[in-house]
Amino acid sequence: MDVDGISARLIAGEAFGARSPLKTPSKTLYADVHLAPGAQLPIDPSYEERALYTIAGEIEVTDDTFGPGQLLVLRSGDPIRVRAKTDAQFMLFGGAPMGGPRYIWWNFVSSRPERIEQAKEEWARGRFDTVPGDMEEFIPLPQTQEKPRRATGAVFYP
Repeated sequence: MDVDGISARLIAGEAFGARSPLKTPSKTLYADVHLAPGAQLPIDPSYEERALYTIAGEIEVTDDTFGPGQLLVLRSGDPIRVRAKTDAQFMLFGGAPMGGPRYIWWNFVSSRPERIEQAKEEWARGRFDTVPGDMEEFIPLPQTQEKPRRATGAVFYP
C-alpha cells in the first residue's frame, strides 16, 4: 500500500486490501507502516487482538502522542485512527487470540507451566541453539526461584 502519505508493507496476514503469501494457522495481521507527517491510518477493528509498536517519529492516537519504543495494545473492537505528527514508522500486529492461558518466566512463554520448567533445564544444559553471529556469549538463567506466572492483562489503549 502506498497512498496519501501511507506506505505499508504487509508481512503476514491480511490488511489494506492485500493478502500476504505467507500461510498462517489463524487470522493474522503483521505490517510495517510508514506515515508522512499528517497522514492518518484507520486500524481495522475486525482483528480481536491488535497492537502497534512505534519505531521512529511521533504518532497521535486519540489526542495522545507516542514516540519511538512504545507498545500500544488496542482495545478489541474499538475503531482507532493513527495520525503521524512527524515522519513515523510503526509495526502493526494482531490476529485471533490463542486459546487458553499463557505462562511466563524470564524469556520462556508456554501454555503449560511444566513446559517452562523443562525449558529451564534445557537452557541450563545448553540445548538451545545459539544466536547466529553470537556463538561466544551464554546468558545463564536468572537465580530467582520464582514459579512461572500466568500472563494476564495488558495496558490497553485508549
